[in-house]
Amino acid sequence: MKKSRCYRILFVSMLLLLLPLIGFTANAQDAQDYAPILYFEGGETCYPVAVDYYLDNSELKPFTTEQGTVQYYDNLLGTVNDNNIVTDYQNKLKNNDPSVDYTVYYRIDTTSGVIQYWMFYVFNPGENNQHEGDWEMVQIILSGSSPTSVAYSQHYSGQQAVWDMVEKDGNHFKVYVSRGSHANYLRSYSGKLGVATDIVGSNGKILNPADGDYKLVELSSQDWLNNDYYWGEISKVEDFVMGRAGPQGPLYRQAMTGAYMKDGASWDDALMQADGMFFQIEWFLYNFVLFLIIITVLLLAITIFKIYRRHKKYGLGPRYVSMLYIDGPNLHTIGNILCIVAIIVAFLGLFNTWYTVSVNIDSDVYSTSVMNDVIKIDGINGMQLFMPTDNGPVPMAAASFPFTYVFVIGFILMILATIGIYKGHKLGLKYIFKGIRMIVIVVVLIVIIALIGNLLGSSMSGGTGGDVIGGVIGRMGGSPTGGSYSTSLESFGIEGTGDFAWGLGIGAIYLIVSGILFLVAGILMILDKKDFFQTKIPEKQKTKGKKPEEPTTEKSKKQQEPANDVCPICGDKLEKNSKFCTNCGKKI
Repeated sequence: MKKSRCYRILFVSMLLLLLPLIGFTANAQDAQDYAPILYFEGGETCYPVAVDYYLDNSELKPFTTEQGTVQYYDNLLGTVNDNNIVTDYQNKLKNNDPSVDYTVYYRIDTTSGVIQYWMFYVFNPGENNQHEGDWEMVQIILSGSSPTSVAYSQHYSGQQAVWDMVEKDGNHFKVYVSRGSHANYLRSYSGKLGVATDIVGSNGKILNPADGDYKLVELSSQDWLNNDYYWGEISKVEDFVMGRAGPQGPLYRQAMTGAYMKDGASWDDALMQADGMFFQIEWFLYNFVLFLIIITVLLLAITIFKIYRRHKKYGLGPRYVSMLYIDGPNLHTIGNILCIVAIIVAFLGLFNTWYTVSVNIDSDVYSTSVMNDVIKIDGINGMQLFMPTDNGPVPMAAASFPFTYVFVIGFILMILATIGIYKGHKLGLKYIFKGIRMIVIVVVLIVIIALIGNLLGSSMSGGTGGDVIGGVIGRMGGSPTGGSYSTSLESFGIEGTGDFAWGLGIGAIYLIVSGILFLVAGILMILDKKDFFQTKIPEKQKTKGKKPEEPTTEKSKKQQEPANDVCPICGDKLEKNSKFCTNCGKKI
């Protein structure tokens, strides 16, 4: 009896020691306990829905390519080019039609502790692409009974984060869904990084599983799951690359790093890891316009105060703005004319291309007869991504940045800052500083491209098209101002070649020319040494080797007057306030 008890105690002790290593497998209750809270932006029109509503209104159709035939669900309520699908969905949503109830599908991988949550949207009216049907996913990984990390799908890839960095309400982790594209983000201010320019916020509908806002449905029980069809209309081959073709379902949904469904844990590991610095950059970009407004107001207030002080002390001169002193064939006239020309050239640079990456494709899928821009950077649109086609480049995505506001505000503040400046050399220094800033814009652009090329070029090999993209980016890093490269397109899975070219655009040349004109204008101003007008208070005269004369006061006058108590002739003592000496008769 004692021996049996000892065995039981030993077995329980070993079980307790091994329990942390054995862990717990995820189950249906875990799927409910950790289900995400979905935050939508205020302008969102589509929400997670049961696929039955989509299938009831769709027809299965074939699409044939040189590689074979694929099938797709074509929603008969509308097309990619209209809003009919969204309109029908919205009408049913307003009428509380149960066919469009909020629904989220879940899948549990008991071997890896992964719980995936799949959302289906009837339409994807993205900022830079739109298509029928949209599948997106977020997942959580459990280690033992505790969550360790999450991963969110974002277009062709995604983002992962450790559990401690996730915003959550209890065990329910928060997901911020971008408007239209339905990419998933960890923060409400995310989405500005990358070419997608997603619009994210928490100012719209919130679906909280704790409040029963959506139904959780097990994915493995769906009879359509094994079909490798595309969920949306396909009309041409380019639709696959241009983001106009609907995606495949969860079992076949491909990411750049592999299949979501088949290997969720490995997909999680391959994604970009979010960190505090990344969130800070996203927060700054999200609030950049607000910061720009605040800084502009402060700089404007400082500039106006300086103008007021100049007005009180020196006056503002007959022409107010000092760059308008153009009065004949002299250095300051030439300098001011060059300044005005420099401003015009700078705005030409703003409206023209700063940098381009182009390609000419000759393949068995399709070919382009001329070079097509695939990446374009300018001051108006920021960075744009294009799809090269035989009809020319087609816009796919963009990463906007308010260069226009920065330029316009910068030049307005510069012109205001020249009001009331009466010394030519001071105006010249302002021109020189502006010229340096114009040239620095191009230098920073070149440095960024070089850094991206050197940091990412070698790390992008592998995967679909990785060798081609990595090869181009790597060579751009080595020669950021311009170059060319020809390569095979086999890593994209097609037969053919691509001829790439990159370099500074005419817009960057305009910026450099503008900077040089500002520098020359500033140097001419300094050499001219011109005072544009006579100030209210004359400038203090400088004297060499002399002590400046002190102003005459009543006290100093009395000190300079001779003593009046003795006669300067005979030395006899005088009466007080005497007009003449009584001894010698000398008039005082």
